[in-house]
Amino acid sequence: MSKFTLYMVRHGQTYFNIYNKLQGWSNSPLTDKGIQNAVDTAEKLKNTKFAAAYCSDTTRAEETAGIILKHNLVSNVKAPVTAKFFREEFYGYFEGNDMNQAWYLAGAPHGLPTFKDIVEKYSIGKAKDYLKDADPFHQAENNAEYWQRLDQGFDLIKANKAIHDGDNVLLISHGNTLLSVVERYGEGKYDVTERPANGSLTKLVFDGDNVKVTAYNEK
Repeated sequence: MSKFTLYMVRHGQTYFNIYNKLQGWSNSPLTDKGIQNAVDTAEKLKNTKFAAAYCSDTTRAEETAGIILKHNLVSNVKAPVTAKFFREEFYGYFEGNDMNQAWYLAGAPHGLPTFKDIVEKYSIGKAKDYLKDADPFHQAENNAEYWQRLDQGFDLIKANKAIHDGDNVLLISHGNTLLSVVERYGEGKYDVTERPANGSLTKLVFDGDNVKVTAYNEK
């Protein structure tokens, strides 16, 4: 199994980001600023050679990936592999709801009225569990369901025989997913109560079954 660096980029700003709405599996278009987020990130990564590229099958991730790859000067990768494994957390009943209101409904019964309160006392994983409990349809993903899906995505990358030792791989991702990954693999070195910026870069080194965050939320 190869040792490689995964460049995880949060998609550009969307309209739901402006409106502070949860948009797990929902789609809203990139804003003009969101397109510029992708262009700015593309400029920073234009001389980084990627052996492969991946993104979730949401338009905001696909559009961001397309812009970054289009501007890349040294990679032979022209299009990302899209997969549902890389989607954001599914928020179930709370898809499209005001973010603060949704987390209040999830956490307030436990005396924790904000997402930050839940994470500071417990974890992002616990926030997922609380949201599923608060969902009247119980269709939102809990922590175990979320990781079962995302781990399949990481397995898909690790199984790519075109990736060799020392290679770089691009993955266009989502805000809560980046927080979740950094919480799991960041060894407590990073603040996961604040969402990463649109277009920001987070790096992980995969070495067999060992994964380590080496940079988070780089603008």
